[in-house]
Amino acid sequence: METVKTIYLGELRTKSTHLQSGSELLTDAPTDNHGKGEAFSPTDLLATSLGCCMLSVIGIAAQLHNFNIEGTEVKTTKIMASNPRKVGEIIIDMYFPPNNYSEKEKKIIEQAVKTCPVTLSLHPEVKQTITLHY
Repeated sequence: METVKTIYLGELRTKSTHLQSGSELLTDAPTDNHGKGEAFSPTDLLATSLGCCMLSVIGIAAQLHNFNIEGTEVKTTKIMASNPRKVGEIIIDMYFPPNNYSEKEKKIIEQAVKTCPVTLSLHPEVKQTITLHY
């Protein structure tokens, strides 16, 4: 069963629709690659999905182990490589609210970060620099 339908709108812009929910998002090519940069680029979404996936998996683990990560923020930096043009590094800075996490909870968080599906799906050449700020 299809998950997403994407339509090319012209001028290096696409519109994708999540078929189950009807949610839509636009992408534009970035300004350094002939685009307008008025929306996420596809590579921005790739980098963003890493942080979102990590938060989701940590959230599941937090529910299972009865601790709270609500309010956690992720700041993502995408660094492009050339020859070929591709994402070379994704830097994730994850800022947790001041909840005095135990050493056990920190280990659970660290394990979730390492095992999120996007982390495991990225090519090993894509450097993932992850910093957890408690």
